[in-house]
Amino acid sequence: MSRRIATGKTRTRAVVTWTAVAAGSAGLVAGTLYAVRMPDRPGDRPASLAGQRAADTQPRSAGALAAELAHRLGTRTAGSYLDSSGRPVVTVTNPTDAAMVRAAGAVPKTLTRSPATLKRITDALRTSTSGVPGTGWAVDPATSRVTVWTDQSVTGARMAAVRRTARQAGPAIRMVRLPGRLRTLAIGGDAIFGQGTRCSLGFNVKRGGEDFFLTAGHCGNVVQTWTADQQGAQALGTTVESSFPGDDFALVQSDQAGESAVNLYNGQAQDITEAGEAVVGQQVSRSGSTTGVHTGTVTATDATVNYPEGTVTGVIQTTVCAEPGDSGGSLFSGSTALGLTSGGSGDCQSGGVTFFQPVTEPLQLFDAEIG
Repeated sequence: MSRRIATGKTRTRAVVTWTAVAAGSAGLVAGTLYAVRMPDRPGDRPASLAGQRAADTQPRSAGALAAELAHRLGTRTAGSYLDSSGRPVVTVTNPTDAAMVRAAGAVPKTLTRSPATLKRITDALRTSTSGVPGTGWAVDPATSRVTVWTDQSVTGARMAAVRRTARQAGPAIRMVRLPGRLRTLAIGGDAIFGQGTRCSLGFNVKRGGEDFFLTAGHCGNVVQTWTADQQGAQALGTTVESSFPGDDFALVQSDQAGESAVNLYNGQAQDITEAGEAVVGQQVSRSGSTTGVHTGTVTATDATVNYPEGTVTGVIQTTVCAEPGDSGGSLFSGSTALGLTSGGSGDCQSGGVTFFQPVTEPLQLFDAEIG
């Protein structure tokens, strides 16, 4: 059964709501955020991470301040970012806002193109390329430009359509060619299992005193009952709501409580105490069932990506690599949850580009709490 979730946004979303209840309760080891690898595979890490926590090494104050100030300015800003020295920078359009940003402890940067101009460009891109898989775009607050990317599948008439829109915007658009093809990252296989699909668990959350976890919507759309093993003997939970495309998140009711922590794949776990907004320039980490933990930098927020399966908007773009099966896994900075792995291009041998669903949206939508 499907229905639309109302969030106050104008984009179209496909939502699947599961109503069946999972049978049984067994197998999820307390203290394990990711029930991910088949137990007999070579190189597996221990499932139990109880009592072992990594130090919180990534300060979040600068990123949190930048995100808060950008939110306060609303349509009068094109966003915020961290500069090369880690200072929070917020784009502004007038001296009054610049003074407010400076007084709050951040660096104001006057835009060379107005937020309205940048919005007109992204609206034009949405019209001309939203049906073209392998494309996407995001506003770069540091340069007041729109970055447009195309993967290797975009050729011929489809590439010509993207270039026509780019020419109309002139120097306000920067074109980037991505290696490989953009894709969502779920496959049939192992880790958290269901209906022949393997994904990764994102974050354990609470709603109304009950236990749930978040994962990717393109996983939740096709999987109702999740297990910790490929044979289906260790029940994990049941998908109750899922949103993809438009968004990429799903809510799964857990068969038993899990700790608010991320598997670091070195015998340790990182406690997660809160959720926050990602900021351009921020150093982040991703944990997933296929490739473990990798790190990188946020390169865009509020980005749009066109997968073959549909368009997802409002996502975080990073340089962190990911591969099939990492879908739904955690994007985090220190003890702050940031996002759920959605998709991307490339791999963890050659590198690539990866996109994440911001975790704050499903938390607000489902009235759920993290940490």
